[in-house]
Amino acid sequence: MASRKDMSLSLVVLLVAAPALAAAAGFYERFDVVGGDHVRVMNDDGKTQQVALTLDRTSGSGFNSKDTYLFGEFSVEMKLVGGNSAGTVTSFYLSSGESDDHDEIDIEFMGNLSGDPYVMNTNVWANGDGKKEHQFYLWFDPTADFHTYKIIWNPKNIIFQVDDVPVRRFKKYDDLAYPSSKPMRLHATLWDGSYWATRHGDVQIDWSGAPFVVSYRDYSTNACVNNNPAGGWPSSWCPEGTCLLDRHGARRRRPRHRRLGRARPHVLQLLRRRLALPPGLPRRVLPQLNTSHPSSHSILLH
Repeated sequence: MASRKDMSLSLVVLLVAAPALAAAAGFYERFDVVGGDHVRVMNDDGKTQQVALTLDRTSGSGFNSKDTYLFGEFSVEMKLVGGNSAGTVTSFYLSSGESDDHDEIDIEFMGNLSGDPYVMNTNVWANGDGKKEHQFYLWFDPTADFHTYKIIWNPKNIIFQVDDVPVRRFKKYDDLAYPSSKPMRLHATLWDGSYWATRHGDVQIDWSGAPFVVSYRDYSTNACVNNNPAGGWPSSWCPEGTCLLDRHGARRRRPRHRRLGRARPHVLQLLRRRLALPPGLPRRVLPQLNTSHPSSHSILLH
């Protein structure tokens, strides 16, 4: 994905809600904000928080957690930019920082021309290596209503979920770098990603549609807080079982089958290539992208 440093002045988002297991706290007590006037807190009553962040020609916006975490579950409801959103990128991700050997776990949404399906991009960075991107189309319109997106990160697996449907599992292997020692901060952004998201800028943002708005709410964590810059296992409270979730966690979350949305012909060809699926995931799935390593699977349910 593009450099986070290049995004700092072109971010865009909106967020969020109270965590499931954390004590009630205000939005600004838990998050630092980027974007100033582009951040609009719609509700912050100590129980529920919803924040709208905007993108225009002058700036985008974003937020990041004050705490850092080493393993856990991170969930948020999002309603993405509607209409012609091509060139915009909305994200929900974890990152250990900007160093060359940083770790990162990404969920990103590339905006689209009106009527085209949204693309969801997932990626895992470990020790600065991020060549693990998988992209696929959502099976619903993510601009019409809120949907839940979740990252489950533990010492054995990283699982990406959409509305409780596991869409990708990244498994730890001895010969593959895996994020397991660097505490990470939670981030959410909406930014001008025209160069990265639209074939090196072939499609520019239509600024006549600005301001672009993304909404986040009902943010929750069940995670191991670790504010030790040196990393290592959590030095403070860690919910029982949070760091021990393995493939059985995916099995417990076995989803109902979902209908695959529209996809271009070349994508449908990729969908027909059957891959061996990891244990615990539904068999009635269509792997969308081939992979160079068995640890990572992208799946779409039908």
